[in-house]
Amino acid sequence: MDPLSWGEIILRVLAQFTPVWISLVLLFVVSMLFKRRLGLYGKLFDSVIGMIGFALVMFWVFTGIYGAFDLIVTHDPLSQISAMKNKPPGTPVPGAAEEGLYPYYLFGGDNLARDVFSRMIKGSWVVVQIAPLATLFAFMVGITLGLPAGYFGGRLDTFLSFLANLILAFPVILLFYLLVTPEIVATGIPNYMATFLFIFPIVFAAVLLNSRYHTRPRLRTPLLIGVLGVLGWLYLSLISEVGSKVHVIPGFADLFDVPSGILVVFVSVVFVNSPTVFRIVRGLAMDIKTRDYVAAAQTRGEGTWYIMLWEILPNARGPLIVDFCLRIGYTTILLGTLGFFGLGLPPESPDWGTTINDGRRLLQIYLHPAIVPALSLLSLVLGLNLLADGLREESLKD
Repeated sequence: MDPLSWGEIILRVLAQFTPVWISLVLLFVVSMLFKRRLGLYGKLFDSVIGMIGFALVMFWVFTGIYGAFDLIVTHDPLSQISAMKNKPPGTPVPGAAEEGLYPYYLFGGDNLARDVFSRMIKGSWVVVQIAPLATLFAFMVGITLGLPAGYFGGRLDTFLSFLANLILAFPVILLFYLLVTPEIVATGIPNYMATFLFIFPIVFAAVLLNSRYHTRPRLRTPLLIGVLGVLGWLYLSLISEVGSKVHVIPGFADLFDVPSGILVVFVSVVFVNSPTVFRIVRGLAMDIKTRDYVAAAQTRGEGTWYIMLWEILPNARGPLIVDFCLRIGYTTILLGTLGFFGLGLPPESPDWGTTINDGRRLLQIYLHPAIVPALSLLSLVLGLNLLADGLREESLKD
């Protein structure tokens, strides 16, 4: 077979992404039809910048999801075909028909003769799994500590602000390096940090529900038991790992088999992002607590946690949603940086940072192994930034 031309490569790539295109069209059609009922999300479709950013982000989200089920990938991202080492895009695979393989490496082969296109797709799943969840956990930590610090002030604020500033004083890359080195991992410190940090969503949910329904104990008690039971099981499944320093539930009850490398990276990202979120929430709480509706809630005799979670927090949602989108972008860059330096994730991982690092060694000769994941990372972060701009633009109109 002859190598593909660039036009044929583009057409084949577009065809591989067919499930993604269908999902994007359906999502946009449904969202546009019901946008007036969807709050801030619906208003996003009144902003061209926001729509472009949302389309880029959801493209990679759908790509990661479908890639996880092997609906888009053309080859095993870890398999090697020796004849395809450093081959340019569109090179035919020898013996593909006999072995039932896709006939081409659409984006060429890397220095280990692996398919660059398939590694790009699988790499998006790594980002889609870690970046939003790690950012969400960081927000749970930051909100749970930032609200009381900003609302109460005094010694509590001074103490928590000191801890946040202490963490922020460390260079981010150095802090990551310390957390993910094998010697530190062997001590179990990341597992103990996960045990501490992952408890915050449970604390947040418990306080949120209790403050809302404390006057209705017949509803509050079963609701708390059910929600905290589910969250507690998820929490134990996340922190427990057979053979690690933290092994609290038997293997058959463990819902997640989280590889130690991914857990360490996850904990590192949450730990680094939490102080920044704390400072943002603290500042918003200090501003909003002086508003008239907060004084009205205090006059009604509402509890302090009710005021913080049901009066202050909803009125801070605009800046927090915007920062959430931006922080996912920062987290994506941090994941790429970790992979580039070979920290945390296993060396054969198809994450974009590791792939860029593998491709840079021969960058002057072969561009495609490094440029494909680099452009993927760029487009996702650009989409998140545009999405944040669109959300900020629409939230200011409220």
